[in-house]
Amino acid sequence: MGAWRPGQLLFAGFEGTRAPRDLLGLVREGRVGGVILFARNLEGPEQVRQLVAEFHASAPAAHPLMVAIDQEGGRVQRLRAPWTEWPPMRTVGEHDRPSHTRALGTALGRELADLGIGLDFAPVVDVDTNPDNPVIGDRSFAGTAEAVGRHAAALIAGLQGTGVAACAKHFPGHGDTQVDSHKELPRVAHAIERLRAVELPPFRAAIEADVASVMTAHVVMEALDPELPATLSPKVLGLLRHEIGFDGVVFSDDLEMAAVANHHTPGDAVRLALEAGCDALLTCCRTDVRNATLAALEALPDRLLEHPARRIAALKARYGGGTKSSDVLPPYAAHTELASQLSG
Repeated sequence: MGAWRPGQLLFAGFEGTRAPRDLLGLVREGRVGGVILFARNLEGPEQVRQLVAEFHASAPAAHPLMVAIDQEGGRVQRLRAPWTEWPPMRTVGEHDRPSHTRALGTALGRELADLGIGLDFAPVVDVDTNPDNPVIGDRSFAGTAEAVGRHAAALIAGLQGTGVAACAKHFPGHGDTQVDSHKELPRVAHAIERLRAVELPPFRAAIEADVASVMTAHVVMEALDPELPATLSPKVLGLLRHEIGFDGVVFSDDLEMAAVANHHTPGDAVRLALEAGCDALLTCCRTDVRNATLAALEALPDRLLEHPARRIAALKARYGGGTKSSDVLPPYAAHTELASQLSG
């Protein structure tokens, strides 16, 4: 085994507003690649800065840590006041000024970079085609592939221009599901022609915009693989890698979600996800699942780990987030004004 370690493929969440000692221990040993922040971890600006700084300071130079967050806008934004609160992306899409969407991405990135956060699990590039979808809805920019792709590319350009990595989600599309993958396994029966016309083009647009990463969907796309959800399917992720040509980091969605956890042990999920083409695996809350995932990673052969570890190292080298570029605070007043314009 080279300088990389299996745990670099693991991105973990945690409970509480302080860094848990056991998680910090794994960070010090280079056995965790990143941590994910949720609202439950965040109290205020000084606490968040100290929390993120402690994580970064604990990581060895050979294995720097990446700190990630879901800061989409609307109902999915972990940072709220006094940080800027953004409207849902549907509202941004209806405003339909890509220059403003790019400015939104820049503002998001400035606020995250100020805290030492290097990865935003945004934007959602699912196309909102099902009014009964319980989990996407107004998180999507629009109900057409063209509009979603146009605004996703703009937001990615703004966000990544600040040194914060973007993540297009949820491949190959979660916009036309009727169940929540946090609770059960969705199935989509569309023909491949429909997927190529509607679900896939926004991902192509995001990749053309040089998006740093893509997150998978825990959704069965029956036309591509009637047995396995995209996260665990070589057929689905092979399409992303080989037909669409994405060579960046592929994140699994949270492996604790019922769509995967109800059907696979953590060990099986880890092996299947890596064999399918995932690079980084998310466990967003439970310590037991995190530890089982780490144990499974550390038991796998190098052939499944080396290429993902190299992709993750390259992502960190470009979008580490560990060091602020200056002591100048983001222009929060201007961000609030932009949020007001986008909401109008």
